[in-house]
Order: sequence, then C-alpha cells, then structure tokens
Amino acid sequence: MMRKISRINRREFLKGAAAAAGAVAFPTIIPASSLGRDGATAPSNRITMGAIGVGGMGNGDLHTLMGCAGVQYLAVCDVDRRAREGAKSAVDGRNKNNDCKAYNDFRELLARDDIDAVLIAVPDHWHGVISVAALKAGKDVYGEKPLARTIREGRAICDAVQRYGRVWQTGSQQRSDGRFRHAAELVRNGRIGKVSRVEVGLPGHGNTSPNLPPCEPPEWLDWDFWLGPAPWRPFQRWSDRAPVWDWRWVMDFSGGQLTDWAGHHIDIALWGMGLEHTGPVEIEGKAEYPTDGVFDTPGRYSFDCTYADGLVIHVASHRQMGAKWIGDKGWIWVDRGRGGASDPKILKEQIGPDEVQLYRSNNHCQNFIDCVRSRRPTVAPAEAAHRSISVGLLGEIAMLVGRKIRWNPEKEEIIGDETASRMLGRAMRSPWHL
Repeated sequence: MMRKISRINRREFLKGAAAAAGAVAFPTIIPASSLGRDGATAPSNRITMGAIGVGGMGNGDLHTLMGCAGVQYLAVCDVDRRAREGAKSAVDGRNKNNDCKAYNDFRELLARDDIDAVLIAVPDHWHGVISVAALKAGKDVYGEKPLARTIREGRAICDAVQRYGRVWQTGSQQRSDGRFRHAAELVRNGRIGKVSRVEVGLPGHGNTSPNLPPCEPPEWLDWDFWLGPAPWRPFQRWSDRAPVWDWRWVMDFSGGQLTDWAGHHIDIALWGMGLEHTGPVEIEGKAEYPTDGVFDTPGRYSFDCTYADGLVIHVASHRQMGAKWIGDKGWIWVDRGRGGASDPKILKEQIGPDEVQLYRSNNHCQNFIDCVRSRRPTVAPAEAAHRSISVGLLGEIAMLVGRKIRWNPEKEEIIGDETASRMLGRAMRSPWHL
C-alpha cells in the first residue's frame, strides 16, 4: 500500500535527519523552512515529550520544559504512584484535557512512536539503562546529572548518542548562566595567565541513618522496580523522605554529594580549562565514611587529579563552594550568584570578537528544545558530562581503594590496578543490562 504524503511528517523527518547525523558523526542542521516552521507553536514544529522520573528534580524539570514554546507532554512515568498521578494532573491541566498517559514501566513510554523527546530524572543507578534504552528508541534526551553512576555506563550513553544520532542535554544548568560562562571565558583567554591549579569546592554531608528494621514498602511504591539494576535489599524507612531523596547517601544508588555536584562545579572547572574531552592521568585522595547505619557515602572527602601537563584539579568537601582557577597572573572564582578575582577589575573585562567565545545559552531547557528542532549540539552534551562525572568517579575509586590510581584518559582504563579497574563498572541485577 502506498504511504500517504500526509504521514510523512515532521517527526519522521527529524528521525531521518538524526540517523544521517549519526552516520557522519556530526550534527545535521535542518533549516526551519524545511520543517514548514511558521512559529514555535505551529503543529508542524511541536515537540512531543514524555517524562521518566517526576519526583523531586524531575518534577521541577517537567514544569520548566512544559513552559518552553511548542512543547507538549503526552506521557509521564514513575514507580511512585503519588508522583506519577501528580505529574499527570499537571500535564492534563496544561493541555486542558485528560489525555496524558501515566506509566509505571518506562519501557511502555519509550515504545510510543508519537514521542520525540524524553526527560530522564531518575536515581543515579538507573541512568545508564534508561538513557541507552531511550536513545535506542529514537528519543532525544534531557538527562539529569550526573550522567551515570559508573564510568562504563557513561561511556555507553555517549556511544549511544553518537550511534543513534540523538540530541542530548545534561541538566548541568550552570552552563546556561552568564556568570559561569564569563568566568570560564576569562580563564580560556588568559586573563590570569597560565593556570597550574584548579580548586573545586563541593558539599559534604553529615547525614546519619538509624538502623531501622526492614519493613513492607508503602503501597504507592513499586520497590522492586525502583531498585532495578541495583542489588536487591529490603525496604527501610531511612527518613520521612525515603526513598525520594535519601537514596543519594547509599553507594548502591549514588556517590553522595560528590557525584551529585560533580556535574556542576567540576563541569565548570573543566569548561574553563578546555578539558571536556580528556581526563587526568593520576588520582589520589582520602575520605571519611560512616561507620554504622545504612548510609555509606563519604561525609568529607578530598582528592587531587593530575593531568598530563602537570595541572592539578583539587576537589574537596571542605573548600569554598564553586570553581577557582589559579594562574601565574592571578585567580578567578565563581559560584552560584557570586564570584571573585585576585583583581576585581578582571571580572569586568569583556571578551573580544577574536577571542575564545564559549557556547552561549541563557535558558537551559529552551536550549534543549531549540537543539531538538535544529539538530545542533546542546550547551551541555553527553561527552562533556561524561568527562566531568568521570573526575568525580575516579576520585571515588581512588578514595575507596585508598591509594593513587593511574588513568589512561584516551582508552578510559585504570593502569596496573585490577581491583580499582573492576570499579569502573558494576554488575546489574537481572534482567537489566546495557
């Protein structure tokens, strides 16, 4: 049967262009006129979305993306029924209908051909499996940081972005903040001379967990599905927020504040140095770990990453929050809503037209939507996110084994340490795999 012309729609056109982009290993730019674009909200230019993980940060991202011009959510998914129903209600209210579908299983949402892109905001241990599945299903992805729980999972996501020609935006929203961009540009353009040291301050935590006995999970939570690829464990009420937030203090699911914030301040530190496609060659550090209770991520930590040219990036939980670049002519520091320099005049300097100008985005979610339409790279692509969280994960590995590790950033291999090498990936509970 001959296909009707009316069914050769924008969605199929975008998928074909994305496949071509993946085949030649660089993004294809599609003119708006080719899509029949007559405004961001025109039916021919609508971006249809689904959301996987709509509690906490996912709920905030859902509402922000709903506010972007031309975006329409068709489905939401969460193993927490309360979050799932709340998100459906919000989407239905926005769409002025009752058509939003709510799923417990993300695979059902990804199987829909009428969805262009997905938001993924699930606990860290799920990032690899769901992200690769979404990319394979032909969806563009806005994925919350950190990119993945392990370095091998992060590499799998980057490879899938290229293989399937998809658009990826990481939720490292500081890249769409002019203060961070300007600081990074000043460093890139030599305003403080040659940089030999970068200091990154991340949060620590003093959370303790009482040894509460296992209990039945609440009726609104699919606990086995929530665990997914992580090792099975009985449900425990770690706190009044469990498991909506406190999973972050359990290493089966996350690396604590270190991996939560690496995608922010380590990302900016690397951006300012132009190190988004490589990594350190040596890593060593130490951490203080809880001695009892369920929570086992470090409360305090400190590690040094040495690069091939001698640059040292020092990451610690007891330093001033943010990224500080130290050069032979001064220093620049930046954090959320504040910053400083060895000479305040440096921060007022303008970047000239012939100097290094970094990617300019002033709205992180809108940047993603614009790039879904144009097929251009986003301000926070998967490879940059992978390299920033890799620094945090290598620090975690070095602190866990308690010795210096050597790293080959091109092959992404730990050299001469079998125990540390095994920590680059994790076994996944059946039936989940990459």
